[in-house]
Amino acid sequence: MENFKKVFPALQQCTYLNTAYGGLLHEGLLTYRQEHDLDFLIQGSNQRANQPLFFDHVRATISAFTSAAKSDVLLSQNFSLGFRTLFSGLDKSQKVLLIDLDYPSVNHTVISLGFETCYAHCNENLEENIKNAITKHQPAILAMSIVNYQNGILVDLGFIKKLKEWYPQLLIIMDATQFLGTRDFDFDNSGIDILGASGYKWMLGGYGNGFFLFKKGVLEKLTPTSYKKAQKNSNYPSSYIDLRARFEPGHLDYFNFGSLQHSLNYLQQLGLPNIATKISAVSLYAKEQLTLLGVLDQNILKREDHSSIFSLKGDQKCYNLLTENTIITAQRGTGIRISLHFYNDKEDIDHLIQVLKKGI
Repeated sequence: MENFKKVFPALQQCTYLNTAYGGLLHEGLLTYRQEHDLDFLIQGSNQRANQPLFFDHVRATISAFTSAAKSDVLLSQNFSLGFRTLFSGLDKSQKVLLIDLDYPSVNHTVISLGFETCYAHCNENLEENIKNAITKHQPAILAMSIVNYQNGILVDLGFIKKLKEWYPQLLIIMDATQFLGTRDFDFDNSGIDILGASGYKWMLGGYGNGFFLFKKGVLEKLTPTSYKKAQKNSNYPSSYIDLRARFEPGHLDYFNFGSLQHSLNYLQQLGLPNIATKISAVSLYAKEQLTLLGVLDQNILKREDHSSIFSLKGDQKCYNLLTENTIITAQRGTGIRISLHFYNDKEDIDHLIQVLKKGI
């Protein structure tokens, strides 16, 4: 793969271990954005003359990236907004199974909207905990992240597919923000009913863009009756009030969604299998070195397949030391979170280990 320090100039300034907070801007995307604004400067509103076709192309790109039917791809400014829109239209008498310590935009949204909730514990036995919670509580909905944003625990997607076979009536809704962009993914064969993601992390799309994928027929099934009635009785063109419009109200941003499309094409050019191999290699090396240093939790060490997000044992003093040595991380929960993408390498890990040894 290419020299990423040239493609991602931020890598020349620091050791960036923080993609789980925000993916880096690459030079190709900067060029696209500059050309976009120049077109807007010169053309004004004419730039958006073909906006239905433009956004249809964006959906097609997302469809190809996720192996989802294009007709069931909906655009959203971010995951959190789309997720709240979704749950605002669901029957609140349904019980929802959540994962403790999950992303606030998942758990807090469900709780604040008044749903009855039950929980599965996020540890090395995550899949068993989910199955036991379903048996005990009989939820109608499972809502969770594919990768936990704090400790990086990656749910077994093979288990999720089996779960749908075991409980076909269970509505499975997942947040893929910390997952998509790290490896190949086939939504249509995943067992997941609804999947949402923001594009600014591992997909490198910048802020202000995201999307939701729906299995065929699920969107219509979950659309509130009141919305369908308004749709039927309205005099507006159908494009203003179709099922998609509930998630895509108002104007969508050419700049933001064009940025997402550009970065998805870039990732496809690199090849997701190649990206996955690179991430796997640097993550395995990091896990080995961090294990020797004794800064990883047992919940991570006992998992066979882990993501490239790791929670390290470390206090404020340790975090400050990393920052002083131009290592960019994030404080999450009770530890320090590092996250590794394809533009990271073993030298980044060696630098991290060297500095951590000073603080232990």
